[in-house]
Amino acid sequence: MRTFLLMILIAAASAASEYGIREVGAAADDAVRLGVTGAANASPSIAVSGDRVAIAWGARGASGATDVYVATSVDGARTFSAPERVNDTPGTARLGGELPPRVAFAGSHLVVAWTAREEGGTSILSARSNNGASRFAAPRVLQRGGAPGDRGWAALAADNHGATHVIWLDHRGLAPDAPAGPSHHGHDRSASAQHDGVAMAQKSALYYAAGDGAEREIAKGVCYCCKTALATGADGAIFAAWRHVYPGNIRDIAFTTSRDGGRTFASPVRVSVDEWQLEGCPDDGPALAVDARRTVHVVWPTVTGSPEPHKAIFHATTSDGRTFTARQRVSPVGRNTAHPQIAVAGSDVWVLWDEIVGGRRSVFMAAREANGAFGAPRMLSGEAVSASYPVAGVADGVLVAAWVEGAASDSQIVVRRVR
Repeated sequence: MRTFLLMILIAAASAASEYGIREVGAAADDAVRLGVTGAANASPSIAVSGDRVAIAWGARGASGATDVYVATSVDGARTFSAPERVNDTPGTARLGGELPPRVAFAGSHLVVAWTAREEGGTSILSARSNNGASRFAAPRVLQRGGAPGDRGWAALAADNHGATHVIWLDHRGLAPDAPAGPSHHGHDRSASAQHDGVAMAQKSALYYAAGDGAEREIAKGVCYCCKTALATGADGAIFAAWRHVYPGNIRDIAFTTSRDGGRTFASPVRVSVDEWQLEGCPDDGPALAVDARRTVHVVWPTVTGSPEPHKAIFHATTSDGRTFTARQRVSPVGRNTAHPQIAVAGSDVWVLWDEIVGGRRSVFMAAREANGAFGAPRMLSGEAVSASYPVAGVADGVLVAAWVEGAASDSQIVVRRVR
């Protein structure tokens, strides 16, 4: 039986608690590590409610079998509980950097949604804790019974009433044309995959399900393999974003809103006309956050620059769900950035991403300044170790960031409070 690892990176001080946890600060070597020993720990997500913080991730053993774990904090990410396995059938989770398990606080409960491998395809599952963060109930399958083919890239959000909402990308429209399985359809850029484009994307769709309701399709033509994003507003509105395939094989970000609790969704709108033409899925999607004024913030990566194109992170906002501000560059010019995430609190906005520095990936953060522009980026991870796929939330006004760190075979989840 695997033992659980919960330890602190310590520079020159001993730990102050049973698990070697103490309050983390601004130094790169002062952070909480979460993981399951003997496994590669990766694909994190985060949920925050007041000073409660939950981190969900996947732990993959040497055989490739993968499970979903959650650890929780009740003191703003200073200390965490021992990890709790969520999936009731061991080894069946299908996870990845853009395909993490998602976690949300729904009132006093914790809810996790993830993708699971099944014979003949994949399923979107969700499970609710019975007492906070442990003893999860048996998972619920969100797609209709017998739905063929492949699906995943789910996003999860809970509203102020504790109801949960889930979206995902669904490839059942291609099931009659090709064997179902775990491959990332539309990502292969080989000659055999050059048919992937607008017509093929029409066979992939964005699906939605409430925590206690039936699934339904809300958009066709999605770019299949980029993460989706979901957020809720104080008034109960639901906001969703994803990468869409537009005419000309353009892969830009789309957005939709529901004002009636998920019963109906508005026609999708384009966040920004970036004109990123690509023969395949970039595996790099958007992220959303809603501030106290009910303004929705979206960040996303796209390719820009000439004569040397590079991937950059951009930010835009909407107040009505139909029109967006002009895109605003977040990442510095000339640096290839990826996997953006966003957190907001009051007027503060933080954007996180990873990029290659010195031959390995590192995690960076940029904060929006008083003039509305984003300041110079700050490296959150250390320079001597690989770090990628950051996530972030705000616990009582303090930014909490988490990411994957270490070698692929024995990586762990690093969690930091960033002042």
